Amino acid sequence: MELIDQSCLCDEHSIRSQKYGIQRASRSPPRISATEGGSQPSAPRSRKVRAAGAREAVAAAQEGTAAPRRKILPRMVSHSELRKLFCSADAVCFDVDSTVIREEGIDELAKFCGVEDAVSEMTRRAMGGAVPFKAALTERLALIQPSREQVQRLIAEHPPHLTPGIRELVSRLQERNVQVFLISGGFRSIVEHVASKLNIPSTNVFANRLKFYFNGEYAGFDEMQPTAESGGKGKVIKLLKEKFQFKKIVMIGDGATDMEACPPADVFIGFGGNVIRQQVKDNAQWYITDFVELLGELEE
Repeated sequence: MELIDQSCLCDEHSIRSQKYGIQRASRSPPRISATEGGSQPSAPRSRKVRAAGAREAVAAAQEGTAAPRRKILPRMVSHSELRKLFCSADAVCFDVDSTVIREEGIDELAKFCGVEDAVSEMTRRAMGGAVPFKAALTERLALIQPSREQVQRLIAEHPPHLTPGIRELVSRLQERNVQVFLISGGFRSIVEHVASKLNIPSTNVFANRLKFYFNGEYAGFDEMQPTAESGGKGKVIKLLKEKFQFKKIVMIGDGATDMEACPPADVFIGFGGNVIRQQVKDNAQWYITDFVELLGELEE
């Protein structure tokens, strides 16, 4: 039985620290009241409404079940407020595939390994929110079975292409002393390559890690990384707020996993410059198709 190359599983002390911090932060999430979470306090209810609520609670108690909770809707934020939040953010987090770069990294890897069609359809469903992210990632990697050599050759022979305007946007944010992070459901080896092109330190990269046997064959992926599952990007942002005391964090991305990271992100900006995910376009309060729009906001 072959052993897994431990150097591949724990290639950076910073990743172990980041992962530990996230697990610790997610152990006991704080309870937030309606007003703390940004919702407007509700108006006093009428006697009839209060009585109805009481009847529900009594009936539920008699049946041994909890009374149904009333859904609290988030407060709508105007576009001008969103712009102000973006311009005053402490940190901006970007998705990578189809946002910072024009491609989907896993689709490019599948193409390189000869299983493009089947994997591309799975990616489309995962990004649209139709399939749990970890399940989709597991299925796609089981089809691809990428070796360490194939991943390295992909980066060398077919490096990812930066989305027009992203280099200028990241540079402008950094000039304003805004911290920039890359949070991706893609693979760390590819995302770190992208980060180096944008002068983003590897400590500001959160992504999934592939595992390989000593002979370089595929051995799975690190399922303990928060970015390996739905809701993982939100966990990373929660960690960043706790670790660095950021007051305002903006999340920018094209997919459902990016949109669901707000909250804890304070603003989500949907991006459709490379591919349009209809669910994101329909539900994002701020949706753009060109990074020039955000550059313009910073220049005003």
